[in-house]
Amino acid sequence: MLKLAVFDFDSTLMDGETIDFFAKELGIGEEVSLITEEAMSGRIDFFESLQKRVGLLKGLDFSVVEKISHNLPYMVGAKETIAELKKRGMTVVCFSGGFRTATTYAKDILGYDADFSNALHVKDGKLTGLVGGDMMFNYSKGDMLVRLQGLLGVSSEATLVCGDGANDLSMFAHAGTRVAFCAKEILKKEANIVIETKDLTQILEKI
Repeated sequence: MLKLAVFDFDSTLMDGETIDFFAKELGIGEEVSLITEEAMSGRIDFFESLQKRVGLLKGLDFSVVEKISHNLPYMVGAKETIAELKKRGMTVVCFSGGFRTATTYAKDILGYDADFSNALHVKDGKLTGLVGGDMMFNYSKGDMLVRLQGLLGVSSEATLVCGDGANDLSMFAHAGTRVAFCAKEILKKEANIVIETKDLTQILEKI
């Protein structure tokens, strides 16, 4: 019986990549989205890609970051799926290589229990191009999942994980139910549930 569900945020609970929305404001959307694509496909190191992309955002007003973060398009079925999983007695958590401005704001809207993500460094109301937080490395999601399982007393067999990119691989290693959602090939290979349509409620029919 499943007791814990962990969802990625960007391109999973949310339809798009938060950092790409920020980059568009600075007119560097294409440059940043190319690096994002390389990282999500597993062709470049996630930590290096995160540092590089956030570095390109230096000077962006934090008020703009907050406005974008609070107006993101959530994935079809996200709210309904989380509500149903919680009704089934599961703890639902969000792990994101993205940012707290988005994941913490979305927590009460989508209904998950906790979020672990990264924080953009801000000085004098603008981004400095620096970033820190819980989800900086390729191994971060798996590392946090193991700690969470220990804390909650939940086995890997009782854990569901859902994501779309290479930085979700580390948590796939510690879960019995592994959902690749509109995912990159590198992640699909490790999944036992593959969903190709942008509708998270499809998970409910498969578990």
